[in-house]
Amino acid sequence: MVPIVRLEQITQRFEFLEAQMAEGGGADIAVLAKEYSDLRPVVEQVAAYKRLLADISEAEDMLADPDMKELAEEELPALRAALPEAERALQLALLPKDAADARPAILEIRPGTGGDEAALFAGDLLRMYQRYCEAQGWKLEILEEAATELGGIKEVVAHIKGVNVFARLKYESGVHRVQRVPTTESGGRIHTSAATVAVLPEAEDVDIQIDANDLRIDTMRSSGAGGQHVNTTDSAVRITHLPSGIVVTSSEKSQHRNREIAMQVLKTRLYDMERQRIDNERAADRAGQVGSGDRSERIRTYNFPQGRMSDHRINLTLYKLDQVMAGDLDEIIDALTADAQATALAEMEG
Repeated sequence: MVPIVRLEQITQRFEFLEAQMAEGGGADIAVLAKEYSDLRPVVEQVAAYKRLLADISEAEDMLADPDMKELAEEELPALRAALPEAERALQLALLPKDAADARPAILEIRPGTGGDEAALFAGDLLRMYQRYCEAQGWKLEILEEAATELGGIKEVVAHIKGVNVFARLKYESGVHRVQRVPTTESGGRIHTSAATVAVLPEAEDVDIQIDANDLRIDTMRSSGAGGQHVNTTDSAVRITHLPSGIVVTSSEKSQHRNREIAMQVLKTRLYDMERQRIDNERAADRAGQVGSGDRSERIRTYNFPQGRMSDHRINLTLYKLDQVMAGDLDEIIDALTADAQATALAEMEG
């Protein structure tokens, strides 16, 4: 278990931050406030754990008192039974936090194998995430979208803002497979197709510094909806990051806004690449974890004939596909988060 000395250090640090903020915090008030807010739930768990230990100690002392012995014998089993759960809650609170968890995210969806049906499924996934965001009170803004003639999606890039967006959506990255009878299929045969989802924590300016010499910026004509709405100005922007080969486009009406969007998406992709590189260096053998973060990994299957959703990483199967496609993702996300925490706990104890 966590040494009491370590728990005292955490509590003392929290009290120090509290005192600093009460005095105004100076220039570092935002940094202090962030650390204070991160430590608060940990300190609450520490306090609960120490209260339980004190209650157990007090009850054990009462055993020596003939007048109190019977009461102590009644209380002690329940107090001792609560100890493992309190220890686990404390360990979870002490797990290192992913610094990106609280950030907004960039969501990217692209069809994989399966032609038109894959593009339609990509559109279904977008609507699923849009509904989930609505239920969470988050704001989802489409930054770039290319549609097919049948109403599917060739590619979509969206920005999601809200509380703990990346923490909730980070396990969605990977290949999502669908099994169903396409509307274009006259013979009633079930087809299998796929779409790739990437969820990237939004980069902040301090994360990534980009040398202007590493960029090639092209302006081009935006592709409008046709007819009188065709945009005849060269407002669309394409930015190529020469060292990595990453290409980002944005085709809003304002060229200035397009540069802003394209640069933000580029920074986010470069930040994600750096996080992936560090992760891979830190643990080349993460096979046991919830997904390796590899975007080519098949993570989930949506089987429409059986009304079944299966997440292959944790062997979770739910027979409520309609609700899942309507944005009811909490049960899946909670299970993935719990599995990731269990793996992290095992690594910490090992």
